Amino acid sequence: MIKRKLIRALCAAAALAALASCGESAGGEGTPGTAPEPVTDATPSSARYTDDGRRIITIGAWQDIYYVSKHTDIYDDPSVPLPDGTEESARGIREAELKLAVTREIERKYGVSLEYVNLTFEGIQESINVSVPEGVPDVDIYQVDTQFGIPAVLNGYGTELEGLGGEARDDLLGGQSVIKGLKLESGGGTYLFNPSRGGGVTAYPLAFNMDMIRQAGLENPQDLYDRGEWTWEAWRGYLKALTLDTDGDGSADVYGYGGYWTNLFGSLLMSNGAAIAAGREQTLDSRPTRETLEFIYGLYNTDKTARPWDSSNWEINNRLYAEGLNAFWIGADWIFSEQGGAGLPFEIGVVPWPCGPSGDAGTNNCSTPDNTWYMIPEGAEDPELIFGVIFDWLNWYGGDTELAEGNGWSREQYMTDRNFGYAVMMSQRQGFDLWDALGKTVDFSLVNLLAGGDTPDGIIEEYAAPFQGALEMYFGE
Repeated sequence: MIKRKLIRALCAAAALAALASCGESAGGEGTPGTAPEPVTDATPSSARYTDDGRRIITIGAWQDIYYVSKHTDIYDDPSVPLPDGTEESARGIREAELKLAVTREIERKYGVSLEYVNLTFEGIQESINVSVPEGVPDVDIYQVDTQFGIPAVLNGYGTELEGLGGEARDDLLGGQSVIKGLKLESGGGTYLFNPSRGGGVTAYPLAFNMDMIRQAGLENPQDLYDRGEWTWEAWRGYLKALTLDTDGDGSADVYGYGGYWTNLFGSLLMSNGAAIAAGREQTLDSRPTRETLEFIYGLYNTDKTARPWDSSNWEINNRLYAEGLNAFWIGADWIFSEQGGAGLPFEIGVVPWPCGPSGDAGTNNCSTPDNTWYMIPEGAEDPELIFGVIFDWLNWYGGDTELAEGNGWSREQYMTDRNFGYAVMMSQRQGFDLWDALGKTVDFSLVNLLAGGDTPDGIIEEYAAPFQGALEMYFGE
């Protein structure tokens, strides 16, 4: 693991590199992420400056970053495509040009030099845990993964973004057109943020067979959601109406729901304001979580409207929708691409998950967090300046959201604008719960509960203590 002395040296190296690569005269020679050996240790301050007085804004990352002040050509980034006459190539080149141009603009607007240090994945964790408690962070902003960024925030190592001013804060608390934040606790502050746009749409909405809905004389669930009437009980009624014995043998062959139990459980937890491991104390035994377990138990064992779990074939539990055998299932762009979407002989809709009795539409987080976030460390000098710089840097598309999305493929898989709109909204409303990650250590499963061999009380009794032990290990207690 990288040690403190080396981290200081890396940061000093970045500062020295900035002396020779500032503003529009920045040099692009050398391998990105490397710099000359420093001739002096870093000054005992979180702020660093070039020889002409420019503040160096340093990003600590675990990979090379494009574009910063040392870059002068779009092909400093080796991933930029060469022009070949294709739309994909033209888009990649245009994106690179805009990103390089916004770096130059940031230098002019703020009078700064934007740099980065590739600390490595392990080195970032070491840097946060050593330099931030001392009050002199090694860098101005960290790239963090949820597995160590969340404990850092809960340990008080991050800067609360609501306390900062400027356009970045206004966007975070308003339309989130450029950045979105991750709140770890209801009513708490925001310390982690990442881009609102770009890349894929990381959401798992509840998908449904629109033809089945119409044939049963039911209203489009999307309309219920838009009116705030899409609840667990409303969905339960739909599942009962859509579970059918079509061949008359006394057993259902078409089920109201069939899909991955992990996504079902995680999504229903969020829709009920529930969690298992969202802080230092487990809440598997809380009332909202108990309600979630009871609801799932009821679907599989009381109502019998959920397709029995097939332990022999993970995929078949979800993909039978393509054969018209599940009315509701887990949706996602990659699922529609792999298992069937626009090419199927029925219409598909998606809708956010219904709200449970302890949840409400205003607090319903609709998706699990992305892995990569940014954090301004506590103790960083002039965090408002840092926030403004990184905000402009992430807004390289200048408000042209069509260019920023970069997810035309995802839009195509979702089939309709309405479907895609729900998926985008869900991807921007993220909740936090470590149950899935810690569940691998705890060996947590609901498969026995789905089959009626266990009860909600049994699940709580069996797993509450192991989850608490896993949390204590996670937070190093």
